[in-house]
Amino acid sequence: MPFGAHETMEVHEILTEKLNMISHFNLYAAQTKNPELRRMITRHQQEEIKSYDAIVAYTHDYTQFTPVPPNTSVNQVLPDDIQYGLNDPSMLAPETNAVLNDYEVASAMLIAHKNGATNGVRASLEIADPNLRQMLVNGAFNCINQAYEVFLFMNQQGMYQIPQIKDHTAKTFLHSFQPVGESVKAQYPNQAGQQGQDQSIMSYMQNQNMPMSQQMAAQHMGHHMQMGQGAPAAGGMSAGGAMGQNMGSGRQQQTSFSQMGNPGMMQSGAQGNMPQYRANQHYNH
Repeated sequence: MPFGAHETMEVHEILTEKLNMISHFNLYAAQTKNPELRRMITRHQQEEIKSYDAIVAYTHDYTQFTPVPPNTSVNQVLPDDIQYGLNDPSMLAPETNAVLNDYEVASAMLIAHKNGATNGVRASLEIADPNLRQMLVNGAFNCINQAYEVFLFMNQQGMYQIPQIKDHTAKTFLHSFQPVGESVKAQYPNQAGQQGQDQSIMSYMQNQNMPMSQQMAAQHMGHHMQMGQGAPAAGGMSAGGAMGQNMGSGRQQQTSFSQMGNPGMMQSGAQGNMPQYRANQHYNH
């Protein structure tokens, strides 16, 4: 199978970044004082190792297609779990200390995951091979969730404070956008089968741990439904409806944080271990 020029260069950059992240996380785990942060670092490092090995295996012979699905789940977070406002934020300045404190470790993780997400999405847009593209997309989506998990930890620790804007100012600014009018919608009606395809995409996004075989089957089914090839199954239920049931049942089996090796984090509506984070600790250098 040929190597595309863009593919080769982009994947080289992604693998270099993952290699760097895996090595740096060893340093972070050794220097952090917070046990919850250390467990998070270890789990994120293990996920990056799996993603790195999967890409390496496939690009060595283009046959070992075993994409690692996005593993970090943050679906149970509620808007009320986020702390807004500034509360005597710590003063920050560059330092040359040999030892990193927990704030510096968490910040470095957050930046690494943000860069990994951005670079992974950008690289996937240049990939021609569909399997290699899926690997990079899954890796980028995992970095998005990992970055958000680090943010949640920092926010509840008081390390990441969110400045607010006045409520009436925000509403005035955002409420200038109005819903699409019915006359406009009437000009662009849904095409036959389009709704079923959209539902398949949403089901994939909601079920991050769905096996790749089911993802590909769902996309294939959506394509046939759009082309008018879907045939009713026994009992009057279409094949697309049966697939929707299977995908729906899969959503009920989403892996919680405690099942993924991070006990205590998000066990109860994203608040299983959060009370200890609400102390607004400050990490002055």
